[in-house]
Amino acid sequence: MSKSVERVCQAAKSAGLDIEIRQMTDSTHTAEDAAIQCGVTVAQIVKSLIFQGADSDRLYLFLVSGPKMLDLTKAAKLTGEPLHRADPKHVRKKTGFAIGGVSPLGHLIEIQTYADETLMQFDVVWAAAGGTNFVFPCDPRVLAKAANAQIADITV
Repeated sequence: MSKSVERVCQAAKSAGLDIEIRQMTDSTHTAEDAAIQCGVTVAQIVKSLIFQGADSDRLYLFLVSGPKMLDLTKAAKLTGEPLHRADPKHVRKKTGFAIGGVSPLGHLIEIQTYADETLMQFDVVWAAAGGTNFVFPCDPRVLAKAANAQIADITV
């Protein structure tokens, strides 16, 4: 198991979350790929999107339902600053995760997190577990709590 996947396991345990990380045979890099591998709808896939504050350079994590897109205007109101996509190399260095495997848990830094309210309609959602073909199922409210995420209207 890679260091990043192990970090997700440890972060989950520390948060009191009992998860079962599954290694899929094919990539779960995109929400569509993950939905096929997990046997669920794309809406049940949690996309972990990292954006950077234009003023502070601070990283923010947005947990978004698979088919949804982050509304940058809504997100900027929550963070208090304009946002832009963070550079993948910067994301890897600061969070310890490569794009496509960014987990809601186990970041190397404290990261302010927001969860898409539409994820809360499901009994189970699937999130990345630190690698492009590692995922775990979880109750979305439990996941939001473990990730210390604010549940909000953040999508279009």
